[in-house]
This record gives sequence, C-alpha cells and structure tokens, in this order.
Amino acid sequence: MCYVDVRDVGHRFNGTDVLFEHVSFRIAAGETMAVCGPSGCGKSTLLSILAGWVTPMSGSVERVGVKRVGWVFQNPYGVPERSALDHVAFPLLAKGMLRSAAEREALDVMAMFDLHEVADRPFSALSGGEAQRLMLARAVCAHPDMLLVDEPTAQLDTRTANGVSHVLGALAGQGMIVVVATHNEQTRDACQRVLDLERYAPTA
Repeated sequence: MCYVDVRDVGHRFNGTDVLFEHVSFRIAAGETMAVCGPSGCGKSTLLSILAGWVTPMSGSVERVGVKRVGWVFQNPYGVPERSALDHVAFPLLAKGMLRSAAEREALDVMAMFDLHEVADRPFSALSGGEAQRLMLARAVCAHPDMLLVDEPTAQLDTRTANGVSHVLGALAGQGMIVVVATHNEQTRDACQRVLDLERYAPTA
C-alpha cells in the first residue's frame, strides 16, 4: 500500500507569520487532490513538506511505500539547445534504459500531453504552455509513486488545461498519488479531493 499520512501539520518560516496549522489528511495511491487557496497561503510549501524537502514546524508526515517523488515546478526550466524529446527521455536514460527504448516510451508519454509534434524542437523554441506540459511529461517518465504539481495549467488555454487535468486523473488511475497546487477551477474540480488551505490559516 502506498500512501501519505499528514497529521496536524503547521508551518512558518523564520521571522514570518504562520502560514497554516492543524492540517491533517491521508492520500493514497489512485487518488488526486487539489490544494487551493489564495496566493501566499502556503500551497507550494505544503507540496515541499509532502516531498520531504521541508520539515514542518509542527505535526508529522508519514510516507508509506513512497520511494520516488516527482515534482513539476510552476516555472518550466530546461536546456535551451536540447530537444523536447531529450528532456522527456532523460529520466529513463539516467536509469540505464537503451536510448531507442527510452525514446519510444518518452514519445508515448509526450503524446498524452499533446506534445508529439514538438519532439524535435529545441526547448528554447517551445511556448510557455508547451514547456510546462513538457515538464509534466518528464516527471511522468521518472515513474514516481507520488507526483506533486505546482500550478500545472497557469500558462495553458482552457481546452489544453482540461486535457492536462484529465491526464493527471488518468495517472492516478494507474496507481499514482497526484497532488496539485492550483488556482484553476477546472483543475480543482477534476480532482477527487480538495484541500482549501485558507481554512487552515491561523486565527487572529
């Protein structure tokens, strides 16, 4: 069984006010959760806590069966002169897969995100939305047990954003934990569960 158990978690950074407190939930493989709330409420911070990158000020996080964590940042990054395909195939090549097999799998994943036509295009020539979807495809190729995604539809039009939300749901259906920090109503509504961090802001 693969799950993450969050118990009474709160956090603040040194010299700042408390972002949130008393956050508790359990999310298991096959589930999607949207983390919502206004800018500055701690959505990205909560994702970092789930990943184990940040230790919460209070409470605990137990990760059971979660060996690989995939993270997709809000702002896409890449090597300007390398192709889109190179970026997506990289996690597979890093694990020792032959290039031919890695590129086949990478192309299949790119097709899920409607990127198959830009496979040979250098990263520097991609639009913001294409680059954002490319980072999702690369994270999926790393075969994570838990996929954490920060504002995946920020640079996408409505049709493309809906398509990405559908794919994230399909990934959960394949046994992945998917947690998405988002302002987008369509992305939120596409998730099985919603955590509104504004409800966990400290009271005056």
